[in-house]
Amino acid sequence: MVLKTEHYVINVGPQHPSTHGVFRLRLTLDGEVIVDVEPIFGYLHRGMEKIAEGRNYTKNIPLTDRLDYLSSMINNQAYCMAVENLLNITVPERAQYIRVIMAELQRMASHLAGIGFFMNDIGAFSTPLLYMFREREKIVELFDMACGQRLNYNYMRFGGVSMDLPEEFLPALKKLLDGMPGFINEYDKLISTNEIVLVRAKGVGILPKELAVNASAAGPVLRGSGIKWDLRKNQPYSIYDRFEFDIPTGEIGDTYDRYAVRLEEIRQSVRILKQAIAQLPAGETMAKVSKLIRPPASETYTAVEGPKGELGFFVVADGSENPYRWHVRAPSLINLTALKEMLLGWKVADLMAIFGSIDIVMGEVDR
Repeated sequence: MVLKTEHYVINVGPQHPSTHGVFRLRLTLDGEVIVDVEPIFGYLHRGMEKIAEGRNYTKNIPLTDRLDYLSSMINNQAYCMAVENLLNITVPERAQYIRVIMAELQRMASHLAGIGFFMNDIGAFSTPLLYMFREREKIVELFDMACGQRLNYNYMRFGGVSMDLPEEFLPALKKLLDGMPGFINEYDKLISTNEIVLVRAKGVGILPKELAVNASAAGPVLRGSGIKWDLRKNQPYSIYDRFEFDIPTGEIGDTYDRYAVRLEEIRQSVRILKQAIAQLPAGETMAKVSKLIRPPASETYTAVEGPKGELGFFVVADGSENPYRWHVRAPSLINLTALKEMLLGWKVADLMAIFGSIDIVMGEVDR
């Protein structure tokens, strides 16, 4: 006797604790097996790119804080670099080093949050997340020292940074870096060989390297699939060509590889930060820039390596005080395009592990 069965449809989100914001997935299931996925965006859409076209260039810097709000420093940096390209501004050496220090601290903070929430998604309630937030809090305190903010920093400026580092900043940073290798080893010991993590993540949600490239995936999602591509190495910007660091990659592109790449990238950020502190020069932190920003008619696409992948700003200037066009290449959105292929054939119970391993922030998905 053959039982007649039918597919059925369920919605996950847009209000779900593991969708990392207001994101909705419409799943078609055969029993517990996912046979179709329809991602539905737009619940957080604020028209930010259009709003930016009605504001002057300087007033748009705080908008970038609110895209990937776990990576505000790097968002500031990418946008400021784009406008500096339009204006042909040379950033002073000290400001370049300070930007690198802030960017790598931000990468560490973002990866700590990403790994912590990923652990939460696969059922490791509270403990790993709190461990990650223990160190992330120290980084946030450093940002607070530098610019007085803990989330939306608005620290970068066209031509440099808004203010120099306070006296207490470097001693606190050195203390953090001295302790980080021990903390990273602690995370590694707690998570990497944990039997439950291995069962939930190893071989699950594989994104083959060919598909990762075709989907334009970036960051740890791309590198987890074995593609050694990082803009800091492959298209060096700022002063990244002065530092020694490695680009970690995964082997098969499964959920575990994406986690492991992020953990190793924290180690590499510590290496970069130690070199940046040793090389940090004295001097100015701002170039001489007119308060009235009016780039000549031109356009630029300027990209940096954000924690989640290539973050780019396409800015078109028409000679006025406002950008004519302002578009963001957001890694969270691009990396989501491969989600369907990663989920098909897996069970509902695997959904959150796979989804969490992408590490998205909806603020830069819905713009």
